[in-house]
Amino acid sequence: MFDVIRRHMPVVGLLPFALVLGCGAPQLGAKAAREADTTLPEAFATPTQSEGAASAGPSVATQQTWDAYFADPHLKALIEQALTNNQELNMRLQEIIIARAEVGAAQGEYKPRVEGVVGAGIEKVGHHTPQGVSDEAHGVAEHLPDFNVGLRASWEIDAWGKLRDAAKAANHRYLNSVEARNFVITEMIAEIANSYWDLVAVDKTREILEQNIELQQSALKLVTAKKAAGRGNQLEVQRFEAEVLKSQGRIFEVEQARVRAENRINFLVGRFPQKVARTDEAFMTPPPAVAQTGLPAALLDNRPDVRAAAHLLEAAKLDTQVAKARFYPSLSIDAEVGYQSFNATHLLATPQSLAYNLAGNLVAPLLNRAGIEAGYQAANAKQMQAVYAYEQALLRAFTEVVNELAAIKNLDQRADRISKQAATLQDAIEMSTVLFESAEADYLEVLLTRRDALEAQVELIETKKQHRQALVDVYKALGGGWRTQADPKGAARTDEINKPTEGSPK
Repeated sequence: MFDVIRRHMPVVGLLPFALVLGCGAPQLGAKAAREADTTLPEAFATPTQSEGAASAGPSVATQQTWDAYFADPHLKALIEQALTNNQELNMRLQEIIIARAEVGAAQGEYKPRVEGVVGAGIEKVGHHTPQGVSDEAHGVAEHLPDFNVGLRASWEIDAWGKLRDAAKAANHRYLNSVEARNFVITEMIAEIANSYWDLVAVDKTREILEQNIELQQSALKLVTAKKAAGRGNQLEVQRFEAEVLKSQGRIFEVEQARVRAENRINFLVGRFPQKVARTDEAFMTPPPAVAQTGLPAALLDNRPDVRAAAHLLEAAKLDTQVAKARFYPSLSIDAEVGYQSFNATHLLATPQSLAYNLAGNLVAPLLNRAGIEAGYQAANAKQMQAVYAYEQALLRAFTEVVNELAAIKNLDQRADRISKQAATLQDAIEMSTVLFESAEADYLEVLLTRRDALEAQVELIETKKQHRQALVDVYKALGGGWRTQADPKGAARTDEINKPTEGSPK
């Protein structure tokens, strides 16, 4: 290691030459990546809303955490369990750990490297060599041991900020992985909530079917009695009996829907199929009013997918700077210091066995500029891709909010009309039964009235379900669902993965 103190030619005289040939990145001109357009409309107004009607006040996403937004205790318990057990979420957590490790690795590139070295060896040179003749003349042993111990250091001086920019880019990718996990949380919570309302709707549908079957069986007994009294015929009995069988058959269809809804929830929660606790007490009551949506600009802070796209854009910008810095010379310093001796007893003798060397290297690209230029152009194109992706994320976020706000309004009006329709048909059932008993109405009128009433009730349940799911979806679209204060352990874990790393933007 220290057998010869290396001598290097002065590099100062070569500096102008290296700068002339090695410096100067090519100009991208019109192909240079532009800044992202973050301009958003001033309000979430739809064609049926007055300007600004849906955007007064603070955003619901910043007003309420998910454990405050969802009131159903069974639903909240399912979400709590999913935050711990969901496999997709846990895989995302591992991605965060990997990204954080990559940040540490990138930060280590611009810090000096120091290594401890301990070595031993033996050397024999040929007799018919200048070194062999000299060793023999001076009585040097033919088999010459070599012992050394010391420190070795190397440091690339980050004159152009290339290494620090690479570390900052890695940090933005780490933050992107954090936001990606937050986005998965919002998607998962929304999917659990929507599946929960699917399950409750299935329960209500079965309840309506069972009530309707009881009414149909009562009607069947009535027509059977009328036939026995000579006031009816077999066709009436068969038609009512067929209607009962049809409704009973739908029970099995609803039961299969229940199994699928329960197991979808169980899968999201990360457990094997089992009964899902739920309540339908508040399902048919009017849902809570839509909270204030806030200004569209709040999407930049509240939507995890938008935040993630912003971090990827910043990383792409830094990658372009790193690629540009490769056109400039790089300066590195290498040094070694320690003890070296052919006799172990004299290894630590000072200063006789002390050895060291120091070298500086200035390296500039000369013949490989085409490859560096291609990398620079590719990095610029990737930055432009990140610009488009960020703008697309903003457009998607705004459109989703507008769609869900319109859905809530339309479903609310639809539910009101169907409720009135179901109430009217319920009165018609009683009227048709009275008329049928007094022979003033045909049995087909009774059948059709009951069938229409059943379909209206089922449709009302479906509309109520869609209305509650739209409330979940607008909450998700506004960026709600990934913040929580109810679980200190979960909050601590979130704080830990969001802890800024060295070199992260302030």
